[in-house]
Amino acid sequence: MRKEERFRLVLDYFLEHRPQAETELKYTDPYELVVAVILSAQCTDKRVNIITPAFFNRFPDVQSLAAAEPSMVFDLIRSCSYPNNKTKNLVGMARALTGNYNGILPSDVDELQKLPGIGRKTANVLASVIFNQPALAVDTHVFRVSARIGLTTNAKTPLQTEQQLVRHIPENLRSIAHHWLILHGRYVCIARKPKCSECGLTALCKYFLTNQAT
Repeated sequence: MRKEERFRLVLDYFLEHRPQAETELKYTDPYELVVAVILSAQCTDKRVNIITPAFFNRFPDVQSLAAAEPSMVFDLIRSCSYPNNKTKNLVGMARALTGNYNGILPSDVDELQKLPGIGRKTANVLASVIFNQPALAVDTHVFRVSARIGLTTNAKTPLQTEQQLVRHIPENLRSIAHHWLILHGRYVCIARKPKCSECGLTALCKYFLTNQAT
């Protein structure tokens, strides 16, 4: 199967079976999404959504977070993975945002990456979700699912995966395609034991066809 046809069939499948897809992180404004996405690194969205209500009650905006004592931040996120590092990133992000950007989140992916705790993946999430840009973030789910289905070939890094995906996914579908692949990886194409019996993509999935043959 040609790569172009595989992409077309995958996108058509998701358009039909999951026309609506969005982040499962709960937020009400760009500041809250930045915090939630930073917390979500190597942590489940479910856990983040448990943490953030109390966090936002204590630090309702970027200015209050920028003025926070790190120990207070740590106490609120200690049940999250890597709380020490995330405390440093959250406070650093808030201080950089207030000090260098007047508290206004930049829309440019390169500018976003200048903020502590924001790498390319996080920057792409923010650019896509908040600013509706044709950015496609690659997390572990996107990386795994893309390779298994056969959308990517020999991609060794998230950046290589991103570059291969955007080559074949139209700009108007990149934002939602990010969520399609994440949700598929989270609930169907899970890491250790993918639920192939529940998947509607097996007819064109390289992983399934290879393992079925063996």
